[in-house]
Amino acid sequence: MSSSHKDLDVWKKAMRLVLNTYRYTKFFPREETYGLAAQMRRAAVSIPSNIAEGKGRYSRKELLQFLVNARGSLLELETQIEIAKDLGYLGEVGEIEVAEGASEVGRMLNGMLEHFRTLAASNTHP
Repeated sequence: MSSSHKDLDVWKKAMRLVLNTYRYTKFFPREETYGLAAQMRRAAVSIPSNIAEGKGRYSRKELLQFLVNARGSLLELETQIEIAKDLGYLGEVGEIEVAEGASEVGRMLNGMLEHFRTLAASNTHP
């Protein structure tokens, strides 16, 4: 685990998801500034933040826990995206960019989680 979190493709994609989340939530109705828009932004920021923090830890077990946290934040964001879509807040392009970005990050996180779980299982059963 020698490379930086900035070298991880999942971190890069999660950062793009943050930027897109900010880009599209700025068009939400004013009354959502401190509601749904703020929640979506916090959840989005939490994803690459947890990936980075996990990458900076000293063990695979700790990395795994932070990847689980990132996945939890992603699922929270995906739920909020659905709410925003149902309320008509994201617009067609926003729906596509944010939802597809979240799906891609989810697939990547799930792949990393499976990889590290497999490694952990193989280390406990020689």
